[in-house]
Amino acid sequence: MSPVEIKIAGGLVCDGEGGEPAPADVGIRGGRICAVGVVREEASFTLDAAGMIVCPGFIDAHTHSDVFLLVEPGAPSKLRQGVTTEVLGNCGASAAPLLPGYMLPSDWRDKPVGAKWSSVAEFRTVLQQACPSVNAVLLAGHGNLRGGTVGYESRAARPDELALMIRRLEQALDEGARGMSTGLIYPPGMFAASGEIEALAGVLARRGGIYTTHMASEGDRLAECVDDNLRLARKTGVSVQISHLKTSGRRNWQKTGAVLDAIRAARASGADVTADRYPYTYGCTDFDIIFPPWFQEGGRNAALARLEDPAVSARLRSELAAALSLTDAGGIVIASVFAPAMKRFRGRTLADAAAELETDPADAAVRIARADELRTTAFFHGMSEEDMFATLAEPYVMIGSDASLRAPEGPLSADYPHPRAYGTFPRFLRFSLDGRTVPPGEAVRKMTSLPASRFGLSDRGVLKPGKAADITVFDPAEVRDLATPSAPHLFPAGIRHVIVNGQLAIENGIPTGKRAGRVL
Repeated sequence: MSPVEIKIAGGLVCDGEGGEPAPADVGIRGGRICAVGVVREEASFTLDAAGMIVCPGFIDAHTHSDVFLLVEPGAPSKLRQGVTTEVLGNCGASAAPLLPGYMLPSDWRDKPVGAKWSSVAEFRTVLQQACPSVNAVLLAGHGNLRGGTVGYESRAARPDELALMIRRLEQALDEGARGMSTGLIYPPGMFAASGEIEALAGVLARRGGIYTTHMASEGDRLAECVDDNLRLARKTGVSVQISHLKTSGRRNWQKTGAVLDAIRAARASGADVTADRYPYTYGCTDFDIIFPPWFQEGGRNAALARLEDPAVSARLRSELAAALSLTDAGGIVIASVFAPAMKRFRGRTLADAAAELETDPADAAVRIARADELRTTAFFHGMSEEDMFATLAEPYVMIGSDASLRAPEGPLSADYPHPRAYGTFPRFLRFSLDGRTVPPGEAVRKMTSLPASRFGLSDRGVLKPGKAADITVFDPAEVRDLATPSAPHLFPAGIRHVIVNGQLAIENGIPTGKRAGRVL
């Protein structure tokens, strides 16, 4: 028998199936795990894991790194967290299929990619040729399908348009997409009728694909939106994944218990429903999400034109003023800003910006959006820590960062990301090790075998002979997140070694330069 290529010796193995760490060695040969336990064979290379926990590589169940993996295939912010696989194409927006009429998100459009594609098959080829450091799982965005078929109009799809969307979804699945995501709070997904979603979900159910959804509301209409998804699962048989399950706005916090009860009951009755969550009490998305739906109709260019129309801008200010309290404005922290005149507001609240501009929050929001040409992002505070821990403890909830990869240098360093881009997985581990959420074995399961089984990755997510050698080794005394809202581009501590498909990508906390990721 050929020698073991890598031996991880002296560590505590957490197998990914929920068991607590136990002493064992791990052997790797030919990109796969060849032994777990006592490894007696000679090893070409040995990693000393004394005092460390050895577990499957983390699977980020909800990311937006699609185009960013072409820009920075080393994926430093993910790899340094112990992430070995990313699920791409969430919230209704994916890199492919890239259809005429569909507009990529603004943070993807302006990046130096140097490649072209249209179909999922073409994007798979382009991404694999980039030699990413992490594995990638692809979803097809509903926004792509609708934007490239119906456009950005606020209307129901015609029968012929729906038929075309179905054919395009089937093609995406044939070419390797694992399912479809929706972003029902963003254009053009916000304009889709329930019948459209149900028809596409039926395709997914028949083809064994997963349906992931950023619901139309995570606040005032949270319970109704969750119920809609439970009905969808029951009616069509589709596997539903509720994206970043949370309760936004203090007035809605009391809804969390009832929502979790409803999901448990639906699962007990046979509905195939799961969720993901990040371990933070504030989110991050486009700043103009606070604008009313009519403002978004027609897409970005139409919205920009509205900002230049005095009458329309006045209407927008009036509606925002009626909806946006000073308390709300105090919970909105301006993040990425590109207009030089507005960069001074990065990391500051909308209320602060309004005071400095000597105006009200509604007018300040419109002025910032216009100056920045709708490229601004923001952190939105307003979640309960108690609710966060209750949700994280649910056995069907896995960990998803809801973040694109970033890097402290180069083209992905210029913006102002949510700290989750660098800290999600070490942060959750720290919560677990400090006794603030589920025990370490269950915490690891939520980051490994649970998402692996959900997205059909049968050869990953557990440490067993024959499985792909995606492995993370961390120091339980040191692991923690270091990124903060004021200093977001900071790598975490305590992730010692990361192996992707049998190749050592991180050794003693330092990237080796080996990029062995695959499009799965």
